[in-house]
Amino acid sequence: MAGIIVLRPGVDWTATGGLFDWTLEFVIPRITDREAAERLREIVDNNLRSLWIEDPSAPAQQEIVDHWRDGLIAAGQQQLPDTDQKATVLRRLQELVEATYTAGFPGQVSS
Repeated sequence: MAGIIVLRPGVDWTATGGLFDWTLEFVIPRITDREAAERLREIVDNNLRSLWIEDPSAPAQQEIVDHWRDGLIAAGQQQLPDTDQKATVLRRLQELVEATYTAGFPGQVSS
């Protein structure tokens, strides 16, 4: 079953359930808002497969987005298995990062 992250109405990202979970697992230990981290953990543990980024507080939203922008792709390169699908999976993660800019979260576009 696929998972979806809704960044703003009309701006979302879908992925396989496994990649969705991995994307949340990446950010859970990194965010300082424990309530937001617990909510993300609940989503993963209960296979809810849906995150509305507007659910956590505004500072937590930005922190989640910042972690995705700053480390998600590198973590994927290092942690995901080396398969013939890895390049495709990394492109999907890049699409999430790009969607955070499309959704209007503050920050500079990385080059």
